[in-house]
Amino acid sequence: MPFGCTIPNRGELATPENLRMMALLAESLGYDSVWVSDHIVIPTSIAPLYPYSDSGELPFDPSSPYCEALTTLAYLAGSTQHIRLGTHVLVLPYRNPLLTAKIVSTLDYISGGRVILGIGAGWMEEEFQAMGSPSFSDRGSVTDEYIELFRELWTKDDPVYEGKHYQVSGFKFSPKPLQKPGPPIWVGGHSGPAMRRAARLGDAWLPIGLRGTAGLEPDELRVKIERLREMTEKAGRDPGAVQVCFSSEIAFADGASAGGRRLLTGSPQEIAEDLGRYRDAGVDYFLFSFRTGSLGEILESMERFAREVRPLVSIG
Repeated sequence: MPFGCTIPNRGELATPENLRMMALLAESLGYDSVWVSDHIVIPTSIAPLYPYSDSGELPFDPSSPYCEALTTLAYLAGSTQHIRLGTHVLVLPYRNPLLTAKIVSTLDYISGGRVILGIGAGWMEEEFQAMGSPSFSDRGSVTDEYIELFRELWTKDDPVYEGKHYQVSGFKFSPKPLQKPGPPIWVGGHSGPAMRRAARLGDAWLPIGLRGTAGLEPDELRVKIERLREMTEKAGRDPGAVQVCFSSEIAFADGASAGGRRLLTGSPQEIAEDLGRYRDAGVDYFLFSFRTGSLGEILESMERFAREVRPLVSIG
């Protein structure tokens, strides 16, 4: 079963040396992919509250460094050899669609076909306003058109697209991505619209769980996966056409009491058992961040998962 990990491209740990070190360690340990997140500017005041924390507060300082996602992956592409490179998730409406398609296509071309394009419609209206992006209320339909347009640009010699928001024709687009028909597009979000987008247009569904309002314990996720299959079939596709990648945090806590233990925390055996429940619920791919503070703790957790947890899941 494939496993990926996020590496922090924001905050004080997001230095070139640290990013390279974490990506190389992940590659050497056999992780299948490394992922970075996406924001361009961080407003100092936001409403509604951040949806992926229990308090609603942003989990990082808006004034701290936040390296741009695609630029960071280009750097990591040159630092690594075979590990896949993902965005978790790129907020599509923030960038011009032709330029974004070009950057992603080039990144796939120069990396040897290693890009996974995780995408989302966005949730922070203040950032939309700061970026001069399309209307926040149109973000869903804009995101859908981006996906359709990307695939037209990546696969056609003479791309033509006629949408509500974007119309293109009369030019060439090269280089094409090395992956055919293009980098897989994994749709983030756990809402109904995100699931419908994944069912209609995505190669995978990429929800975050066990954070803030996003619960998605195994039984709940199983129901949603069944619903995803129904949506996919209704969209005229094979019900199994869309993979499921579950994203969450992991924390080692040896000796923690079972009564108060949170899923994906505890001993290696406990975490492996939790992952087995998610696998049985229909998860195809796991993506983790490690809830630790220092660089040393993150590196230690990456190693510990690879050596002590992953083998248990593989044989479960």
